Amino acid sequence: MSYFAAVLARTAVGWTAQELDLDSVETIDDIAELVRDAADGASSAVLFIEEDDEYVGIVRADGPHDEPRVFLSHASSAAEYDLAGILADGVLEEDDEDDEDDPLGDAGVVADIGTSARDLLALVRHEGTLPSDVITAVCERAGCLEALEALRVP
Repeated sequence: MSYFAAVLARTAVGWTAQELDLDSVETIDDIAELVRDAADGASSAVLFIEEDDEYVGIVRADGPHDEPRVFLSHASSAAEYDLAGILADGVLEEDDEDDEDDPLGDAGVVADIGTSARDLLALVRHEGTLPSDVITAVCERAGCLEALEALRVP
């Protein structure tokens, strides 16, 4: 199992991107701390996670004392992937849906950077759309696609 995890942070001079190693995290608070550290005072920071083309996880930890905002594209991935399980545990509100393939968490997590909750849900529910495609679409709308692509270049 392999994952891609990157924090994109909006600074006064533009977006920066940094890959994160999440192998040692155990809780959503551990993840939030890494996001805040990587953001280094940026006005906005978003962590994108995708694992084995199975799910997208998005975490916002903007303020030093704010609860992290979490979105997980497929609830069922929490049973199979440790990182997805941590994200699911970090969702504060109970999901009333019975379908394990439903998204969990705050679908409005990236609304302020260009992708509304409705659009994010449409992206993750669109058949044939890979998690990396969702991340690319969100980053393109936010204006940080170039920073993201710089991380993905071998």
